[in-house]
Amino acid sequence: MSVLSMRRHRKRKLKAEINVVPYIDVMLVLLVIFMVTAPLLTLGVDVDLPQSNAKTVNAKEDPIVVSVYPDGTYALAVKAGKNEAVTAQALEARIRAIVGQNKEASIFVAAQGQGKYQDVMNVMELLQRANVKKIGLMSDPKQAGRK
Repeated sequence: MSVLSMRRHRKRKLKAEINVVPYIDVMLVLLVIFMVTAPLLTLGVDVDLPQSNAKTVNAKEDPIVVSVYPDGTYALAVKAGKNEAVTAQALEARIRAIVGQNKEASIFVAAQGQGKYQDVMNVMELLQRANVKKIGLMSDPKQAGRK
């Protein structure tokens, strides 16, 4: 073997190192993509629901009102009576009896703004199971100066 062939043999020796420069470039591109898209993936929206400019409802008879309190308890007021505290099962039974007598009875759900939206949805589901056809949500009229 000549000296020239030994030099060529040394040049062809494999390196055991990884070239990380392309990986760093890819990582930086992904970092920029995630930084730009992350704020767009917001799933929740802040909502302050119980205010409206809706006009009052003129009904022929006194409304039936189901009240939902912030602690998750329910109350029922029939024919402009007092709010009577009821459990979910008792509420469903009484509403079912009312709807059995009057299929067109409309029921209103009243809840405070500090209450949980889930509690209102639970009452609406309960009313739906009791075969109520007309469900309305009550709110306080928006006053000037109030947010």
